[in-house]
Amino acid sequence: MPPTRQQALALVDCNNFYVSCERIFRPDLARVPMVILSNNDGCVVSRSNEAKALGVPMGQPWFECKALAEEHGILALSSNYALYADMSNRVMTILSGFSPQCEVYSIDECFVDLTGLPQLRALSYAMRERVGMWTGMPVCVGIGPTKTLAKLANHVAKKHPRSKGVFNYNALTAPQKSSLLQCLPVQEVWGVGRKLTQRLARHGVTTALDLREAHIPSLRAEFGVVMEKTQRELQETPCMALEEVQTDKKQIISSRSFGSMVTELPVLKDALSTFVANACTKLRAQNSHAAVIQVFLQTNRFRKELPQYMPSLAVPLPCPTHDSLEINRWASFLCERMFKPDYAYKKAGVVLSDIRPTTHHQGDLLTSARPDQQKLMQSLDSLNARYGRGTVKVSTQGAYAGWQMKQSKKSPNYTTSWDDLPMV
Repeated sequence: MPPTRQQALALVDCNNFYVSCERIFRPDLARVPMVILSNNDGCVVSRSNEAKALGVPMGQPWFECKALAEEHGILALSSNYALYADMSNRVMTILSGFSPQCEVYSIDECFVDLTGLPQLRALSYAMRERVGMWTGMPVCVGIGPTKTLAKLANHVAKKHPRSKGVFNYNALTAPQKSSLLQCLPVQEVWGVGRKLTQRLARHGVTTALDLREAHIPSLRAEFGVVMEKTQRELQETPCMALEEVQTDKKQIISSRSFGSMVTELPVLKDALSTFVANACTKLRAQNSHAAVIQVFLQTNRFRKELPQYMPSLAVPLPCPTHDSLEINRWASFLCERMFKPDYAYKKAGVVLSDIRPTTHHQGDLLTSARPDQQKLMQSLDSLNARYGRGTVKVSTQGAYAGWQMKQSKKSPNYTTSWDDLPMV
């Protein structure tokens, strides 16, 4: 038998993605320390290298950073999700031109299968150059025989200037691989979080090399099969295949914290109508329907001085559906059942579950099919896809603005709105 060809997976990761998206259209911010804030301008979710050097930690509430921001002139911007999604789609489209086998892992990461292609280092630099030239987005490329090692290689490409943004683990000799893994703390391994790091340390596993060389049966007995898969990936045995097609969701959740406290039932219903519309759009996009709907309400658990109330109700639908109008009626009904006027609500959400393909449908003798509703939903999705989300909506959606997310520092929608196109 001929020798098995070594797999070469490239992980392409955008550098400080949210910050980079803003800087592409604001070159004057290139050296400015800046952060991007989460929903309602709550926490830091992305930092420039300058902000990291000043000691701004990821996930820190923004109000705790204000003194440091004023002292060092740190700029804070609200999350601009429309811009980030569009820039991500552009980057992923470019990467798909280098290989027919790609897995979009997250909004800023993509696995690209380069197995069998020559001159991987030159090809990786070509990927960086093309993405940078066509979008302005800086990226780093890490190549390895498994997903876990590709992740580690990408970490090296980011942290070490000598790599110039590209690192090929496959090109190392066996002693070089061991030396590299010895230098990497175990918490840098994909899937090893803070709690696992502490547990592994009690067994003498503190580096990536320690994890690779650990006794497999003992590791599996203590940490389970997932940790064994991680170890085998470090030993260059692929255990996680490239997923070129995303599997359909088995549960869809649409929720959001409100920009201000809500005390009125119509405002809650307005928010839930928006959540239902978003969830049903995702449901129809994967040609599925849901058989169970759950609605939950939450007060602000961080405000201990306020009375707390966090109800949740779920009901099976009479017939599985993806009809926004029907699901919205059920969401409104459940909201009325749970609402109590003596509480101030901070968050609400809709959960669709027991999701099945639309081809799997159990008929009902007492309920007739409604093809007109199917055409209505198709028309709704088509118009919203063409003219923007929320162009066509139910009458109970969008009547109140008080619950909407705070985005006081949001940048323009440079690529998704005609009114915000940059003028040159």
